Amino acid sequence: MKRIFLSRLFLVSSASLLFVYGIIYACGGGDDWDYFGYNSNFTPETFADKSYAPLFLSGGIFYGIGFDTQHNSRFNDNIKSDWAAYLKGKADTTTVNYFLIGDEKPVYYEGTKKPSPNKAEIEQLHVFFKTKKDNKSSLKWGKKINLKEDKIKSFIEFLYLAQKIETVSIGDDYWSYEPVKAKTFKDVKMIQSIENVYNMTADSFLKNRYWFLTMKARFYSNEKQKAILFFNKTENTVPKNVLYYRALSYVAGINYQQKKYAVSNYLYAQVFDKCPELRIVTAYSFRPKSEADWTKSLAMAKNNNEKAALWAIHGFYKDEKQAIAKIYELDSKSEHLNYLLTRLVNKMEENINSSFQQKAGENLPMKPQSIAENKAENESKLDKSAFDLLAKIAAAGNTDKPYMWDLALGYLQTLKSDYANADKNFDKAAKTLPKTQLAEYQLRLLRFINNLSKIDKLTDKNEKTILADLNWLYQELPTNYKGNEFRYQNAAQWSKNYLAVLYKAKGNPVMSELFGASRYDYWNYQSSFYDNEKDLLDMKAFLTKSNKTEIEKIGAGIYHLKLKDINNFQAVQATYKNKIPEAIAFLQQTDSVQYYTFLGNPFNGGIKDCHDCDHAAYQKKKYTQMDFLTTIKSMQDKVAQKEDVYTNSLLLGNAFYNITYFGNGRTFYEISIPTDNAGTYSCDIAKMYYKKAFDAATTKEQKAKCLYMMAKCDRNDFYNTTYKNVSWWERKDDQIDFIAWEGFKALKKEYSDTKYYQDVIAECGYFNTYINK
Repeated sequence: MKRIFLSRLFLVSSASLLFVYGIIYACGGGDDWDYFGYNSNFTPETFADKSYAPLFLSGGIFYGIGFDTQHNSRFNDNIKSDWAAYLKGKADTTTVNYFLIGDEKPVYYEGTKKPSPNKAEIEQLHVFFKTKKDNKSSLKWGKKINLKEDKIKSFIEFLYLAQKIETVSIGDDYWSYEPVKAKTFKDVKMIQSIENVYNMTADSFLKNRYWFLTMKARFYSNEKQKAILFFNKTENTVPKNVLYYRALSYVAGINYQQKKYAVSNYLYAQVFDKCPELRIVTAYSFRPKSEADWTKSLAMAKNNNEKAALWAIHGFYKDEKQAIAKIYELDSKSEHLNYLLTRLVNKMEENINSSFQQKAGENLPMKPQSIAENKAENESKLDKSAFDLLAKIAAAGNTDKPYMWDLALGYLQTLKSDYANADKNFDKAAKTLPKTQLAEYQLRLLRFINNLSKIDKLTDKNEKTILADLNWLYQELPTNYKGNEFRYQNAAQWSKNYLAVLYKAKGNPVMSELFGASRYDYWNYQSSFYDNEKDLLDMKAFLTKSNKTEIEKIGAGIYHLKLKDINNFQAVQATYKNKIPEAIAFLQQTDSVQYYTFLGNPFNGGIKDCHDCDHAAYQKKKYTQMDFLTTIKSMQDKVAQKEDVYTNSLLLGNAFYNITYFGNGRTFYEISIPTDNAGTYSCDIAKMYYKKAFDAATTKEQKAKCLYMMAKCDRNDFYNTTYKNVSWWERKDDQIDFIAWEGFKALKKEYSDTKYYQDVIAECGYFNTYINK
């Protein structure tokens, strides 16, 4: 049979929902935040009822929640309010809630993870009503409520019977790696007694409750067909309320178990349409097995509303555009159109390139796009037939929420570079837009996107048209907006990228950097801007500039770097060039950075490169970055004056070695501006000082140590040349176990009689392999 729905969703019937949701919890991972929302400018919460929220376009199973965890608590509020209204004047709300939820967190008898914590008290009151003999619970509650009151007695007796069914209807766990066997209620006499109470009860509220309890008991019994028979016999006598549609979902689930898929899906669609509380459950349970099943379900629909409901769920899984067209023909004011439109627009947004980067070719890095290239790419990706459908419906203006279609059309017109018509549709939407914060924000955001998109070349005049909205996006919303629905983050990032490209085209690299740098995280940040000395100095001048224009203030406000970060970068770069006085001068301008301490002693040099070992070792003195540079300066002065050249040169070699990738002082270069350049990996300066130490050495032990340290530098150079910037999978299988660098050769040939030689053999497996070849 041909499958017509996405296989990624594991669809189930009501009968199996009790354990299947648990499996999803274990395997789905959940969504603390929904990643798609951060790639979108069109907020579905603005337009669709909250009952549709789980069905918004999502990267997970359900939007925002990942999976449904409310199977056992979905109707808590309904139950509490219904019984409070029924017992009004007979028992206060606190007392009613105590019997329903106890003193613990809300746990309700008709939808709980476990039976009510008041089960024992309810059972004792049941015994009291039956025997007329006082017990602990009757004495307690007789002082607070009138136990002779008929409604109070009916309340307790109903809870007593309802808790019996809860022993099988309540799931013990939310998750399991294996399907959990569904529990069955086997007390036939109890089921019949519940049905008897339903038949005898004259009170309409209680009769409705016992009707549903009978359906629930039959559903969880091993004679589920009797639930359908009971429903068919009585459905015309009960109000079409939440309890009715809960019962109807039981009937749909039983039909699914009986492989009557067309009937099951037809019934689920009715529940989806009429019972918002069950929309997530019925959408999840809706499962035609074939095109034939779908066609049969559609044929069962008795009116346009039922057909529209079927298409509403169909569109969730298969084709929003088709579903919108079908539902619009059936009922232009159907509220199902609202959530489907949000899904359609959000799905179209998935194709938008807001990075202003494009592929240069297979296995090639991304290359920058111009504004024109980016607009052309995005326009080419728009679904023309979807656009035409939205335009047709928006023009008719006969939907439930016409402003929604005007906003959606205006947004798509922006993507088509049809800015004038986009403005007209936004103006049209504003006339009927609800006076809510979310709606007003949505309109303002889409207007801003349209206004910024109009700018192909920056001028003093058109800069002013976007200043207020940039401040709103970058400062006001992050500070003042307390909700989490409104999708402004994508527009904020897109606008930064857009302005960065505009300023680059204008020949203003500083402003381009201010707006464009935020697109990179630490590991992907492009530091080439600061490798250009003119750009670096221009940025320093800009940051100290007192008379910034309004847009310059905005750029400076969003920039993640401060003047101290640039001075820190200069200090590191000067250090790698062995310009220590310059490095000290720059470091002195970094405020607190100069006082950061090294994790390990940067002047120690070991046989093995072991960062963690060095960091954990006892340190008589903790070196700050300023201590480090001033100590280097002092040692260099002593070497220049021929004072203890061996010791000072060896320590200088260690110092420059430790601030490379291979040393214990990586924090020196792991700064706000990444310094992934030759200095970070080069051991040339370290090797130079090790050579000075070797030349000044007076004993074989000293010379052996210097030779080994120089060999480490040669080894690191080999790694840099052979493997740096080459992925694991791309590295050639060169069968090299080791290379006999000159230092290793000399150490073996001339210094094998030293203690240091023996220490190297003991600690360095690489060298030990070499000498045993």
